[in-house]
Amino acid sequence: MILAASCGAARVTPSVTDSTRVEVRIEKEYVVDTAFIELPVIVDRLVTLDTASVIENKYAKSAASVSGGVLTHSLETKPFKQPIEYKKEIVYRDSLVFRDRVETQTVEVEKKLNLLQRCWLALGPVIMWMLIAWIVYTIIRFIVSLNLFKK
Repeated sequence: MILAASCGAARVTPSVTDSTRVEVRIEKEYVVDTAFIELPVIVDRLVTLDTASVIENKYAKSAASVSGGVLTHSLETKPFKQPIEYKKEIVYRDSLVFRDRVETQTVEVEKKLNLLQRCWLALGPVIMWMLIAWIVYTIIRFIVSLNLFKK
């Protein structure tokens, strides 16, 4: 009990401590997306001396006819949207700001320490070490008095 009452602790703390840390995270994600390319409508006509023909695909239609010994040929493209897949990169940027602030305030206690309490705070560690030395000395003296170390 005397040991617990005699130990005083002195603490020195700064009045204000402030630290700031910024953490930036960048995440990239690739998404497969589809774009459509629109082909323009093109009309082209050709007149030639040849036989009749018709050609058609998903992009264009071609028709030919003979009139008076002359072949008339027309080519028209169809309005068409061509889907094209591509990888689109999406970048997510996130920043977190960590701010740690420690503020120490001095709080006055209502009562002042009396003379006995101030003496215990000042002399407590000295008295504790003296008590420990006295206990060790007593134990050693008791062991020696048992005459265990005879020759």
